Amino acid sequence: MSHNKYIISLGGSLIVPDDIDVSFLRQLKNLLLQEVKKGKSFIIAPGGGRTARKYATAAKILGDLDRSNLDWLGIHSIRLNSLLLTSIFRDVKGIQVMDMREARPGRSSDYDSVIFAKRYKAKNIINLTNVDYVYDKNPKNHKNAKPLNSISWKEFRKIIGNKWDPGLNLPFDPVASKFAEKLKLQVIVMNGKPLTNLKNFLSVRPYKGTVIG
Repeated sequence: MSHNKYIISLGGSLIVPDDIDVSFLRQLKNLLLQEVKKGKSFIIAPGGGRTARKYATAAKILGDLDRSNLDWLGIHSIRLNSLLLTSIFRDVKGIQVMDMREARPGRSSDYDSVIFAKRYKAKNIINLTNVDYVYDKNPKNHKNAKPLNSISWKEFRKIIGNKWDPGLNLPFDPVASKFAEKLKLQVIVMNGKPLTNLKNFLSVRPYKGTVIG
């Protein structure tokens, strides 16, 4: 695989933080189109974001659904975002959006991005999310949590645990992390906002983020 092909796990928190972030998606399209002109290509795996969590919350309140049912709500939320991105990048050579037909209960879109990394012999995945770094513990619960520039898979998996749960809000999900570690992939976790951060990474300039692996 060419070093100019990038796999992006695009957090649903960026696509649909509450409502669909049209401004962000327009900026992302413009940036990737600029990078395609420089000879780069991209495969995008979108997440479900708040849409998935809203459906899961409602389902838990209104019905007695098992974990598999909740997973399918998340999968269809991901497919909805995939259709949106496909319409945005339609007929753009050099940018492919995963159609998520391979999505299954028990994992997130992070796992599907690892599948594509394996298929295209990629060495790393760019994980765009809504946090600047991976922290040594959950910053929502610990004010003294420290940002990390790099971390091994072994240490990262100690932080996130090994169990998948629908609606988990982690930098990279436990099932995908185990698979990525097996393949010896690197995952670069970074905030997708502002997009200058991604631009800096693609231009091999200093950026904010954590390298896992």
